[in-house]
Amino acid sequence: MAKSRIKKWLPLALTILLGAIAGSGIALYFGLMHDLPEIQDLQSNKPLSITRVYSSDGVVLDQWYQERRDPAPLETIPIAIRQAIIATEDRNFYDHFGVDVKGLMRAVVSNIKAGRFKEGASTITQQTAKNHFLSPEKTLTRKLKEAVLALQLERRYTKDEILELYLNKIPFGSGAFGVQEAGRRFFGKELDELTLAECALIAGMPKAPSAYSPLANKEKAKWRRNVVLKQMLDVGDISQEQYEQAVSEPVVAASRSGKDKAPYFTAQLRKQLGEELGESLLYQGGLEIHTSLNYGLQKFAEQAVRKGVDAIREREGLAPGEVNAGLICLNVKTGEILAHVGGVDFGDSQYDRAVMAKRQPGSSFKPFVIAAGLEEGLTQSTLVMDEEVVFPKSRETAEWKPENYSGNFQGEICFRRALAYSRNIPAARLIYALSPTRVIEKAKSLGIHSELKPYLSLSLGSSEVTLLELTAAYAAFANGGKWNEPNSVLEAIDRSGQVIYRPRHEQKIAVAEEDAAVIVDMLEAVVKEGSGKAAQVVPGPVAGKTGTSSQCKDALFIGFTPEFATGVWVGRDDGASIGRTETGSQAALPIWVDFMKNAMKDRSVVYFPRPDGVISVFIDPVSGKPTSPGHGVQALFIKGTEPRKGAPELRLPEKFLEN
Repeated sequence: MAKSRIKKWLPLALTILLGAIAGSGIALYFGLMHDLPEIQDLQSNKPLSITRVYSSDGVVLDQWYQERRDPAPLETIPIAIRQAIIATEDRNFYDHFGVDVKGLMRAVVSNIKAGRFKEGASTITQQTAKNHFLSPEKTLTRKLKEAVLALQLERRYTKDEILELYLNKIPFGSGAFGVQEAGRRFFGKELDELTLAECALIAGMPKAPSAYSPLANKEKAKWRRNVVLKQMLDVGDISQEQYEQAVSEPVVAASRSGKDKAPYFTAQLRKQLGEELGESLLYQGGLEIHTSLNYGLQKFAEQAVRKGVDAIREREGLAPGEVNAGLICLNVKTGEILAHVGGVDFGDSQYDRAVMAKRQPGSSFKPFVIAAGLEEGLTQSTLVMDEEVVFPKSRETAEWKPENYSGNFQGEICFRRALAYSRNIPAARLIYALSPTRVIEKAKSLGIHSELKPYLSLSLGSSEVTLLELTAAYAAFANGGKWNEPNSVLEAIDRSGQVIYRPRHEQKIAVAEEDAAVIVDMLEAVVKEGSGKAAQVVPGPVAGKTGTSSQCKDALFIGFTPEFATGVWVGRDDGASIGRTETGSQAALPIWVDFMKNAMKDRSVVYFPRPDGVISVFIDPVSGKPTSPGHGVQALFIKGTEPRKGAPELRLPEKFLEN
């Protein structure tokens, strides 16, 4: 009886069960289909817009994008890349219907054993669906959607069309999408120039683009390449001879430094504009960024830095990378950055020594002490003792005994000579008379934002600053005392041609124009009479100051003409000595001269501004005493402070009266 009941109801129960399963499957299918994207326009899928960065002389310096893609027809893609991709990603590509059932079952077993979503078993068709339509999240729902889309793609497109779509969309990292951009980005080659080994390396990268990039790790890239070549050998795509030749080929990646224009400049610009405009607009907005950089000057700057560093390396027997340099050139009137070199080779080191590095400026800090002194009545002819001195211990500092670099003393000299010959003891006496706090205030007004410690040794450049800060401050002297915030962006234009960003830059009066004129005149004396004589070969009026930190760890020359202010730093990133005699005059000044000679070539001569409130007087270059016209040197003074015959000599007081 019971058996007959079971027989009677069994067909009905099975029907209900199968119906439920089918209903669930249909519900699941339509649930997945509900929010699946349309695939009809897949082949017309366009790359996102590219933002281009222009120099002031119209050169494209860089291009920024979320994805850089240049689709290539399948017939132009090397057979070796196609074979390598199929051998590593989907050996059954031409046999399955979009989903590899055997591979899928293996992945299910592997995932169950692992207890998590570990292995995907995605075919090339599934990956094409994911790359075009879905997010990269690892979930069962996404995997099911991927499979459904793969089935639709297989119904609509041929295998070769799917493979072409895949090869033109696959991400390789470093902003490169598709095999054509991968060849250019990683090897600097077009598709028809790639070797078998390079094709295999490209094919092996999608598994982990950042790990297997030849730009990031050549050894890992080589290992992965050889795995791909072995798989190609195993499936019969290449011969044993081809395999052995390819695995023995060294990995030679494209050099970034050889391709990028002004890479240190554009790297800083990218960071700045990412904060100002947002990365979404920057990388997807198709903007035109017009910058202040002059590419002609930039090339001169890069050449001068390379040549100068090579000369130092040869003199000191240093290996490549052991010594480096930075150069920054500003428009004196506007503060616009005209040339920016942060190091010898951006591909080797992205550390920007012109903007990021804080190093001791040595004697190139002395003009700030002079600037503070001028406001207290100091003049070029003020006398100071250049002799041994010990400054007493204070609450902030220990006893201090400064020394001149030369190790000798010149006795009583005027401040014009003290600065021209970079005498340390006069600068130390001046900061002692002023107080370090007073000098810090003046340096801050000239845009030195780095922390300055209130020690007497500040007068000799003991506090670390950036090259950009120093150069912008010197530009203020040349600009009649007006300081400009360094700037690099002129404007940003969107795809419709509208200006969407035109930054405003701070400008302020940091030094009285009469004081600025006197400082310029004193810095011209450095070139005419003192430690910067090598700069005399640059045409037109030139002023500047050398700087050398203790043990020649840093060498600088900051100099300017009425149009350009240029700073050069040379040193080692580890803080070691460049060499026993590698001073600012020896190491940095030749780079400055090399650059500025080219920068000033064929330019008309312009002179420094001379306000009505100053007067030119002939003086003795050592004593500062007035001389007959045509004798001694001409020096500028604020009217009423110039030395007169028979008048008492002006000497530096031990302490200026506090205001």
